[in-house]
Amino acid sequence: MKKIVMIHTSPVSLNDLKALVKQYMPDVELVNIIDDSLLEEVKKNNGPTPQIISRMNMYVQVANSLHPDLIFNQCSSVGEAFDVAKKSTTIPTLKIDEPMAKKAVELGNKIGVIATVKSTMLPSCNLIKRKAVEANKDVEVIEYLVDGALDILMKEKNVEKHNQLVLSKIEEASKACDVIVLAQGSMTAILPYIKNVDKPVLTSPELAIQTARDMIYGE
Repeated sequence: MKKIVMIHTSPVSLNDLKALVKQYMPDVELVNIIDDSLLEEVKKNNGPTPQIISRMNMYVQVANSLHPDLIFNQCSSVGEAFDVAKKSTTIPTLKIDEPMAKKAVELGNKIGVIATVKSTMLPSCNLIKRKAVEANKDVEVIEYLVDGALDILMKEKNVEKHNQLVLSKIEEASKACDVIVLAQGSMTAILPYIKNVDKPVLTSPELAIQTARDMIYGE
């Protein structure tokens, strides 16, 4: 049986990712590692600390010991810490936002990045810029921060308020950008509300799981 180990910084996307794995890879075993202290520490320090990198390295080693076919990083905010940690394994790895960043570069020259946590913005933008360099393409990345919206979703459990805040930024970005990237996987809750947006709006979970499937099965 094929196996994926996912490293999470919160349970907010857990059920959605489980459902996507079941949809695209029903015969794959999924193991989840969750440390919800990581995201709070990243937010307080506006980026990864040496302690976060150390813990991410430990989780990659735990994942490595389970002999999976893929180690998957769920959180964009710790993506750069994962970049360091993944060097300690020979098992294939995937960050949740990599396929989305690649597709955004393919679709447009002016890319709007919408984030609900400040600490996610820089790594998300940097990843898109790296994908643009790999594609030998010049792009402009424009930041749209909906600061505090993730806390509204996770702590207040107010999905409607979160969605309205994010939707307002999507509409703003659609006037200036060719393609819009939603930096947090948790922002998939907005998808039913964006039918009238006339620009592509990309989210990471489904694109990432499709890519994971291709990696595991060699497609």
